[in-house]
Amino acid sequence: MRLSGRVYKDGKFWLAELPILDAMTQGRTRKDAYAMVEDLLESLANRPGFKVTVHAGKQGDFEVSSTDARILVSLFLRRQRERSGLSLSEAALRLGARSRNAYARYERGTSMPSLEKLAELYQAVAPGRDIVLHQNATV
Repeated sequence: MRLSGRVYKDGKFWLAELPILDAMTQGRTRKDAYAMVEDLLESLANRPGFKVTVHAGKQGDFEVSSTDARILVSLFLRRQRERSGLSLSEAALRLGARSRNAYARYERGTSMPSLEKLAELYQAVAPGRDIVLHQNATV
């Protein structure tokens, strides 16, 4: 699994953006910006042994892969929940779950949701928005 982003020059700096995670960082060079993306996501995940790799693409596109897709999914869910201003309990309530743990296990990365479940979890924390899947043969 990979998440897509874009990098572009803005004045003296290169900005790297991951819209799906609502995250942005910068570097003095494109290479520095990619290194900062890796550091940002590893820091946000805050999990021992979790590593991120940036795969440069064409025309400013890049993709991010990791050593554990569960952690990328959990980071995605947490960022979306926080963006919506919801607590774990509120997200679980929107999901129709009896306890916040029903939602939290996905956000903690202890469970990996199916695509159907991921869409359901996403709708609980970001109603009205869709996840767009994109298959890319090579970046």
